[in-house]
Amino acid sequence: MGDLRVRPATSADRAAIAEVLTASWGGTIVVAHGTAYDAAELPALVAERDGRVVGLLTYSVAGEDLEVVSLDAAERRTGVGSALLTAVVEVARRTTLTRVWLVTTNDNLDALRFYQRRGLRIVRVSPGAVDAARALKPSIPETGEHGIPLHDELTLELRL
Repeated sequence: MGDLRVRPATSADRAAIAEVLTASWGGTIVVAHGTAYDAAELPALVAERDGRVVGLLTYSVAGEDLEVVSLDAAERRTGVGSALLTAVVEVARRTTLTRVWLVTTNDNLDALRFYQRRGLRIVRVSPGAVDAARALKPSIPETGEHGIPLHDELTLELRL
């Protein structure tokens, strides 16, 4: 396996970004906390190995906060997600932001483990938020990972 490189996305990455988002999210629209994002239009970090995209992180900045909108690793358990998260925390620190945060869903046990092991803490549970999000994106399934009914959002944060 070659070296992993994380870098800011450029306009030359647009097709690869759309491909990653569509594979993971069924399109480029990501809905969280009642907001529909076109993640392909957001600032992004790309992880590459041997010249191919193996991971993507999109984010949004508001005030002193950086929100991770999507994080996708084509290669699981190989350090791609960790490298992307570390890089976005560095982006936040360099721009003197005070918080990195994100939303995941009640079924996403792998993500909950991943984020908590990297210092993020659960700060809010929003019961029924995914049910409401289906009004914005009807393709959100009723049942998520591990056969768990998909209803709630969990907000995690890392204070810088």
